[in-house]
Amino acid sequence: MNSVTQKPQSLQARIISGSVVLLSGSGLTMAINLAYNIAIARFLGPKGFGHATVVYTILTLLSAVTLAFQIVSTKVVAQQPTIEGRSAVYRFFHRGAWACGIIVALILVAFENPVAAYLNLPDVSLVALIAIGAAFYVPLGTRRGYIQGTCGFRALAVNMVLEQAVRLVGSLALILMGMGVHGVIIANSAAIAVAYFAVRVKTSGHMASPLKRSYVLRETLQSAVFFAGQMLINNCGIVMVNHYFAAKEAGLYAAVAMVGRVIFALSQAVVNSTFPLVAGGGEEARRDLRVIATSLMLVLGTGMTIAIGLCIAPNSLWTHLFGAEFQASGRYSISYLLALYAFATVIYSLGAVIITFEMSYKIANTSYVQLAFSGVLIAAICFFHSNLREVVLVQLALMVCLFVLVAVPFLWNSLSGPADLAHGPSDRPFRLIRRVSEDEVIAEFLRSDFHCAEFQNYQSMQELVGNPNFGDAEENSKRRALLFIRHLALWKELPADTEWYEVEVSDSDLENIRIFPRAQWRKVARGSFSAIEVAEGMRTRKHLLEESFVKKINAMSECFREGAANFAAVILIGVSENEPVTVLDGNHRLTAAMLAAHSPLNKLRFLCGFSPRMMECCWYNSNLVTLFRYGRNVLSHAVRNPESELARVLRDAS
Repeated sequence: MNSVTQKPQSLQARIISGSVVLLSGSGLTMAINLAYNIAIARFLGPKGFGHATVVYTILTLLSAVTLAFQIVSTKVVAQQPTIEGRSAVYRFFHRGAWACGIIVALILVAFENPVAAYLNLPDVSLVALIAIGAAFYVPLGTRRGYIQGTCGFRALAVNMVLEQAVRLVGSLALILMGMGVHGVIIANSAAIAVAYFAVRVKTSGHMASPLKRSYVLRETLQSAVFFAGQMLINNCGIVMVNHYFAAKEAGLYAAVAMVGRVIFALSQAVVNSTFPLVAGGGEEARRDLRVIATSLMLVLGTGMTIAIGLCIAPNSLWTHLFGAEFQASGRYSISYLLALYAFATVIYSLGAVIITFEMSYKIANTSYVQLAFSGVLIAAICFFHSNLREVVLVQLALMVCLFVLVAVPFLWNSLSGPADLAHGPSDRPFRLIRRVSEDEVIAEFLRSDFHCAEFQNYQSMQELVGNPNFGDAEENSKRRALLFIRHLALWKELPADTEWYEVEVSDSDLENIRIFPRAQWRKVARGSFSAIEVAEGMRTRKHLLEESFVKKINAMSECFREGAANFAAVILIGVSENEPVTVLDGNHRLTAAMLAAHSPLNKLRFLCGFSPRMMECCWYNSNLVTLFRYGRNVLSHAVRNPESELARVLRDAS
């Protein structure tokens, strides 16, 4: 019998497959949630429904902590190659999640009186009841993150459905027992506890967590910032409407916002399937626009279907479902408000997909943009809340602005990013020879630049540059101050955690080295800035360059051919030894060596700085976001006077 080898699914196919599972689960979850909202609205009326919704919204706002643990757990678990590594990561985050959950619950209980007063709640004990759910909700995020990171999408969907089912059945049972709003809040907290205990996590081994503390803090901060902004955007309207409007209007807005939550929850089903697959995938798949396009089209298609359906739905449908009291007074009906809010949510969901896509493989600065917009949204509602329509319009306008701000840099980066960075991890990693100090790298950088006009007044320090003693701290300080006269902004752009190595570079490694795309190289590179393509362009298209530049490169090549080359090291930067690298200093030297006969790379030394945050550096990854960051940093360094600092260092050393 002939066996047939099954071709692995593409990342897009796996995203669609996982999304279908989670969309099915989310669809059932939302159906149960709709039944829950309709039942609560009918039994409690607008006033009681508004109170129950705003109390649950407290938990939703605090879930920024929960979801931060979930998404970081998902990302790191997906990146672990062994079950022992995944287990160690889970145990690490689970302990931290329980500590945070208990702290959140205690804070809620401590501030229950001011919270209840601000939200006009009838009983302060409602806040304490939801605090119990908060204690379980944070560690539930870690458990869900584990099954999500291992691509257990079916188990994740079942768990979300279970939570909603317990929420619905428990609320109805306790309402019928005469417990009203208190019964609803008790059922909500109980549903979270049941969902927590229902997740079965099978761990293996007892190895220590492989994570560095700095990495965990950086990833957790990114996630907390993202979800803080997300929770505020999705829920601040309910809290503020409950504060500014009467109970009936607050109940109407809660019903309107419910539809937005349905759309956003469905979009999260796509995000939840995309995130672990991209986090565990290669750089090539991440930079493939078809991958992000698949996620965006799934969200857009689902959201717009619901939004258009709301546009054509008769107003009587909602009064029939929720009750006769849910009739919007004035010119604009509840159907109009529902459709408007749905469009705002669709636009925001598209922006959230882009942000989380970036978060799956790097630190996404757009998380801070989103957090800033949540503050702007709160301020805008404070000024514009004459009616419910105005509140929704403010959200729609700001969500359009947010989407543009996160989408344009992402597309710019994807479309204009150098093609040679898109081929992903190398099959042949760079060989690390030895670890070197930053002082040694600075000395090599300075040696290659010391002929420049900026250093004309410091030629008396030639011995310090040409014959460095790295064991002398005073010498190292002088060379650093000397370098900063010309390259302060450049050097300060490198991540603080950059580790430097001397590396071996052979001819076969050149395809993974990229020349930085300055003006002269653009004329010969034709869009690809790999060292091989640039050297080929210099051979065949050098007539496009200035004659003085060509002569300079030719003269350097002649030195290599004659064996008389004594050039400073070529300085490279990259994410890791398994990823492509970019020339930070030494573009001319490397190109000249490649143009010389027999490509005498053994005549050059190569020093390379690696950092997992190198994608944030404009010298490695040039896009609107990194260039804006560079411009901001240049302004912050403008007040420094490197020559005065060098004079001070020389004075202190004398």
